[in-house]
Amino acid sequence: MRRFKNANGKPTDETVFQYAWCLTRSRLLSDVKKGVMFLEHLLANKTGDQTHKRDYLYYLAVGYTRLKDFNIALKYIKNLLQMEPGNRQAQELEKAIKSQMESEALKGAAMAGGGILAAGALVALGMALLKK
Repeated sequence: MRRFKNANGKPTDETVFQYAWCLTRSRLLSDVKKGVMFLEHLLANKTGDQTHKRDYLYYLAVGYTRLKDFNIALKYIKNLLQMEPGNRQAQELEKAIKSQMESEALKGAAMAGGGILAAGALVALGMALLKK
């Protein structure tokens, strides 16, 4: 049977990682934020083991992507790709992050353009009403 707690009665790193992994997959952004927090804690306190570090970096990138914080997600996935340049899963996630960044930028530009168009229409309507 797996040990879920260490000798001090605290959850093991593996247990915390599994919990964080589940949280990053949640529909609730508050859960994703908690999962990211746990993963950052694990990453900051982990020494030596590259396998765990790889997992933490990957799921941090996933979590930040879900939070739409693409610059931080890219930072973590690039760190992982420095460790393992041939990691296909990380390469695919990097492409997905960049694609989502572009998509969000286009949405933002469309919303800004729509706002400018609406403001222009209001100004034109106001001027037309003033002339009458």
